[in-house]
Amino acid sequence: MHLLLIEDEPGISRFLKQGLEEEGFAVDVADTGPAGLVLARQQPYDLLLVDWMLPGLTGLEVCRQLRTQANFTPLIFLTAKDTVHDTVQGLQAGANDYIKKPFHFEELLERIRVQLRPAAAVPERFSVGPVVLDVAAHQVHKNGEEVSLTHKEFALLEYLLRNKGTVCRRQSIIENVWDIHFEYNTGVLDVYMNALRKKLGMSKDDEYLQTVRGVGYVARE
Repeated sequence: MHLLLIEDEPGISRFLKQGLEEEGFAVDVADTGPAGLVLARQQPYDLLLVDWMLPGLTGLEVCRQLRTQANFTPLIFLTAKDTVHDTVQGLQAGANDYIKKPFHFEELLERIRVQLRPAAAVPERFSVGPVVLDVAAHQVHKNGEEVSLTHKEFALLEYLLRNKGTVCRRQSIIENVWDIHFEYNTGVLDVYMNALRKKLGMSKDDEYLQTVRGVGYVARE
């Protein structure tokens, strides 16, 4: 597996590169945002490890530019930021996960393995009411009209529809859709649910995507 590490602190960079190579990964390193962006565009990496605060171009902007150019290589932020606002920013930019500094190498390694885990086979389509989600085409339609969703909005809707009829707990949704352990800080989920409902033309009282107060959400016919 070929990884790209974009990190400007030499000590952290050397430590992570050595540890990851000992685990069998090939690791390229860039110490600025622009240099990392160039490498990410040139090489078919399996995963990107990106520091949030970088010289020349922030990790957030690196992520945004890659996603805009249809580069969906799994990306994990390395960051000291951990507020809901910062987390939402990172996820909206297209990050798959993030880990707060300082962190244990073993935890980072496990998060990398989760992102590189082969995806299980899934049915091509899921539906609830007038909404149809096509996994293969990565499209959502409501009453025959296509609805444009972000990558994470699509993943959130897919998770709820795959578990249709089952109440999905807030923590479980966060961990399965974002592969992130927020503990009690799950406010980011409300932001995405509100955006998803708005795009689907549904209210909080809609029968298809219901809020189970104090627990989570459920998709029901």
